[in-house]
Amino acid sequence: MDEKAPPGRLSERERPWVMRTYAGHSSATASNALFRRNLAKGQTGLSVAFDLPTQTGYDPDHELAAGEVGRVGVPVAHLGDMRALFDGIPLAEMNTSMTINAPAMWLLALYGAVGAEQGAELARCAGTTQNDIIKEYLSRGTYIFPPAASLRLTADVIAYTLREMPRWNPVNICSYHLQEAGATPVQEVGFALATAVAVLDAVRDAGQVPTERMGDVVARISFFVNSGVRFVEEIAKMRAFGALWDEITRERYGVTDPKQRRFRYGVQVNSLGLTEAQPENNIQRIVLEMLGVTLSRDSRARAVQLPAWNEALGLPRPWDQQWSLRMQQVLAYESDLLDYPDLFAGSHVMTALVDGIVTGARAELDKVLEMGGVVAAVETGYLKSALVGSLAERRRRLEVGTDVVVGVNRFTETEPSPLTAAGAEAIEQVDPAVEAAAVASVREWRSGRDDAAVDAALDRLRADAATTANLMPATLACVRAAVTTGEWAGALRQVFGEYRAPTGLAGATTGVNGGSGLAAVRERVATTARELGSGRLRLLVGKPGLDGHSNGAEQIAVRARDAGFEVVYQGIRLTAGQIVAAAVEEDVDLVGLSVLSGSHLDAVPAVLDGLRAAGRGDLPVVVGGIIPPGDAETLRAAGVARVFTPKDFTLTDIIDDLVTVVRSANGL
Repeated sequence: MDEKAPPGRLSERERPWVMRTYAGHSSATASNALFRRNLAKGQTGLSVAFDLPTQTGYDPDHELAAGEVGRVGVPVAHLGDMRALFDGIPLAEMNTSMTINAPAMWLLALYGAVGAEQGAELARCAGTTQNDIIKEYLSRGTYIFPPAASLRLTADVIAYTLREMPRWNPVNICSYHLQEAGATPVQEVGFALATAVAVLDAVRDAGQVPTERMGDVVARISFFVNSGVRFVEEIAKMRAFGALWDEITRERYGVTDPKQRRFRYGVQVNSLGLTEAQPENNIQRIVLEMLGVTLSRDSRARAVQLPAWNEALGLPRPWDQQWSLRMQQVLAYESDLLDYPDLFAGSHVMTALVDGIVTGARAELDKVLEMGGVVAAVETGYLKSALVGSLAERRRRLEVGTDVVVGVNRFTETEPSPLTAAGAEAIEQVDPAVEAAAVASVREWRSGRDDAAVDAALDRLRADAATTANLMPATLACVRAAVTTGEWAGALRQVFGEYRAPTGLAGATTGVNGGSGLAAVRERVATTARELGSGRLRLLVGKPGLDGHSNGAEQIAVRARDAGFEVVYQGIRLTAGQIVAAAVEEDVDLVGLSVLSGSHLDAVPAVLDGLRAAGRGDLPVVVGGIIPPGDAETLRAAGVARVFTPKDFTLTDIIDDLVTVVRSANGL
């Protein structure tokens, strides 16, 4: 910009943030082609979405992977897949974000190996591994190991990258899913900072990093946040985040360099706030949410990725992703946003908002630390219960109309949308042959290896895991020996064990005031139980497969409990056999399945078949999830009694419908 710029403007226009699109599906080859197209359209960084088997440490041919391969991201089962994913993309010149947590060490090792094969210096490679396992226990559900073992893996990655990959962000503290799970701005900031403290304490206490280098560790920690439609509040939240991070890193860890204490974050704006009803309204929601993390120069995101308008309908197409990229480009290049200093400096309104969030978040952080830290707060169920309760209160406000969502609980009259007139063509379709190809590929990969080298590498990994050694060298040896994702995670499962996180239902307070609607449903529940000659109606809420998005299932469980149901909920990641066994053993009256990953046409029939084989084909089954109309018809034809989608937002009405299903199934 000209040095004679008008007063108030910056002397030189700011550089735009890194622009990414969260992408990956079907196969490494198909995702590589998508990456290349997005880069050609002006995207300035890559953000890799991995499928659920990869995220949870399973190979494509594992029982739990059935129906999930390549659906919500790209399957990466071995080094060959990683080579194909980045074929022709120079990693030394790329800024790559990988949304991976429990197996973050493994995926980083694969990425580094491909970079080395390309001739890239690891020290030049830039990017991020999310590597925040804590929020997985609270919201996203793709954890594998217990919290303490998982934090050890995180600390090992941080120590390794500090030595070998100094431009890499080894951990991306992720508050994004906390907001989706119900967190208020105060909770989001407080709980995320409690996670950051746990990570930094783990690095400090592991003894792998000299005390004088803790400033370098702090400088490489980044955050990944959610930005909702209340964008003024979101601006205040981000400014509060920065103020508290500066305070914590200065006072708790003695970091004296202000540049190292700078709060660095990327953002994906709120996907679960997008609506199935009138989906065209999602465009303005996405733009407003983007403003929350770009308007304030002093707390502007360093990287932004936007969802697509149709994510509440299914998997976005390349054109939908392009539309979201163009939104960023219009704001960055056509508007004058980047010409000015911070627009909110000196604002009394903003200062008061920030101070309020800082005070509340500091209190939440102190409470978690008094409990013994974030691991203890996870294991006792405190954090999960707090989020379930907050989300229940948010749902209550939506149902009574205190919070308005246009097209959902107000202004529902609408013209048919031309955006969805194409039906199933309005979303990306994953070819069912993708899974069979991935299964064949991983089996072929295994058949071509030196089995002795594989065994030796896995033996070393298990041996090192039983000590306090950094596990990155053993993991790199596994990469070189052609070990698979499932084998790497399986070896660590043998040492660390697996973990079942608290569901949060027992300690959740719902905020439901027991109005006339819920009272009427309670009476129907009690009447139906009397007519059936049972003490209480029993509902089994099941999460089949690897989908860990449990927020909706938990809210149904809480409201059903409030209505008088006895609820059986065993958490996430269950096989069809486990769900059927629970239904039979608990003698339930109804089975409710929640599937948001798109695997409903595989997961639900497996449960139906299992119930018939167990002699309980009479037991009614209902399903909830992101399910296109055509798929809903298929499920009903297969025997599903009801299909609920995001447009069915009134929980009490859903519970009332569940009572109707039970009565109908029993001839009442």
